[in-house]
Amino acid sequence: MHADNGPAHTHGPDHHDYGTGPARSHAPGLTQARMVEIERNILSKNDAYADQNRETLSRRGVLALNLLAGPGAGKTTLLVETLKLLHGAIPAAVIEGDQQTSNDAERIRATGVRAVQINTGKGCHLDAHQVGHALEHLPLPPGGVLFVENVGNLVCPAAFDLGEQLRVTLLSVTEGEDKPLKYPDIFQNADLVILTKTDLVPYLGTDMALLEANVRRVAPKARILHTGARTGAGMDTWLDWLKTERSSWLADLAAQAEARAATLRAAG
Repeated sequence: MHADNGPAHTHGPDHHDYGTGPARSHAPGLTQARMVEIERNILSKNDAYADQNRETLSRRGVLALNLLAGPGAGKTTLLVETLKLLHGAIPAAVIEGDQQTSNDAERIRATGVRAVQINTGKGCHLDAHQVGHALEHLPLPPGGVLFVENVGNLVCPAAFDLGEQLRVTLLSVTEGEDKPLKYPDIFQNADLVILTKTDLVPYLGTDMALLEANVRRVAPKARILHTGARTGAGMDTWLDWLKTERSSWLADLAAQAEARAATLRAAG
C-alpha cells in the first residue's frame, strides 16, 4: 500500500496534480503535514541567514540583486554587458551560482569586476548561508551594487531569500509564452521581469503581447523590460531602472541613519 502522501487532485485519468495540497508538492513516504514542517524548518534557518546578509549589505550601503532564470535565458550575458556599461560609474561585485564549473565567474572577471563562484553540486539553488560565506571574501565598496546570479532553474531558487533588496527574473523569448503560467513562483515575487533575446522575435514569431500578459497574470506589480544584450537593445532602460533603484536605496539608508541620529540626540 502507498503511504498517505496527500493524494493528487485528479482532473481526469490523464491529469494528476500533486501541487494542490498544503505542501504544494509530493515526496514518497512523507505526508503533506510532515513536508510542510520540513520546509518551514529549512526556510526558517535560511531566513535567519538572509537577515544577517541583509544587515551586512545595508551596513556597507550595497544594493543586492538576486538574478533568477532558467538555463540559457541570458543572465550572464546581460550581466557582462551591464558591468561593461557601468565601468567607472558604479562599483559592482558578483556572486556566481552554478552546480559545476567557474565558467561564468571567469566571464565576469574578464570585465575587471570581482566575482566569487559558488558551486552547489547537486543543489539546484543558492541559499543565504552560501551567500553569507561568499560575502566574507568579497570586497563591497559602499554605494556599490552586488549582483547574485542564481543557479539556472525556474523552480528551486524562488523559495530562498538570499538577503537581497531586489529580485530580477529573466525570461528568454525563446522559452515560450506559457512559461510564467507553468512556473509562476519564480515570477510572483519579482520586482522586475526582463524579457531577453528580443532581437530573435522576428525569427521566432513569439507573441510578445501574450507573453507579457502571462507575466502580469502571475506578477501584476512587477515592471517588465525588453532587452537584447548582444545588440544593446533595451540596455539603457535597464540601466536607468538599476540606477534609480540604487539612488532610492541609498536615500532610504541615509534617512534611516538620520532618524537614528535624531533619536540619539533627543535621548542625550
